[in-house]
Amino acid sequence: MIEAPILLFGGALALVFGLAIGSFLNVVIWRVPVGTSIVSPPSACTSCGTPIAPRDNAPVVSWLLLRGRCRHCGSRISARYPLVEAVTGVAFVLVTVGALVGVYPASFSLPLAYFVAISIALALIDLDTHTLPNKLVLPSYPVLAGLLVIASAIEAEWLRMVTAGLGTVILFGFYFLLAMISPRGMGFGDVKLAGVIGMLLGWLGWGPLAVGGFAAFLLGGVFSILLIATRRVSRKGGIPFGPWMIAGAYVGISVGNPLIEWYLSSMGIR
Repeated sequence: MIEAPILLFGGALALVFGLAIGSFLNVVIWRVPVGTSIVSPPSACTSCGTPIAPRDNAPVVSWLLLRGRCRHCGSRISARYPLVEAVTGVAFVLVTVGALVGVYPASFSLPLAYFVAISIALALIDLDTHTLPNKLVLPSYPVLAGLLVIASAIEAEWLRMVTAGLGTVILFGFYFLLAMISPRGMGFGDVKLAGVIGMLLGWLGWGPLAVGGFAAFLLGGVFSILLIATRRVSRKGGIPFGPWMIAGAYVGISVGNPLIEWYLSSMGIR
């Protein structure tokens, strides 16, 4: 059993790193959809254009000290910026704690941390623009594959790369079929993201892959029904599905294996 000081130290380190990553994600979320560089120019106030000084660029803390306003022109700074930073920080803590307590192999924490970062950016971009940019999705294939190879080497379990490959093909193929049947209901951005999610879940096993794939449609379907019932969107209105694919992936990672074990036991198969 992991001792409390180790959990606290690991969690604190993950929080600091996650907050920094969250700050960078705000740049990605803002600039990628409009096609500008995420490296230059430096971040600046969107109202007056004044570059943000290092002292005003500390994740979450600077926004609180400035009371959500630009130091120079006094214009409001969206609360989404510190929220993205905080969510990323907490997510990195959960990734670290999950590895330390054995929810998944410790070697899986690095690929999962990468997926956490990219999924936060993709979810918000999809909500804003109804797109999942190739600039973020396509590079995720080689990056995630490389990180999973490292994880497999650490665990000395190369069969996991086989199931990761199969997971990529299965989920990509399933979403591709849906896109062919109903082009208006499923975009090709979703298809490409499905392959990334299939790779990640497949590495963990068939349980997470099955549960994660199903959970996306369950969560997305329930949310869509609620929106239609409350008349916030029409039956023909488009609802971004990327965030629900990502949410389903986290369900598969968190409870996929135990849920499948419980189901098989309840059916008398095991």
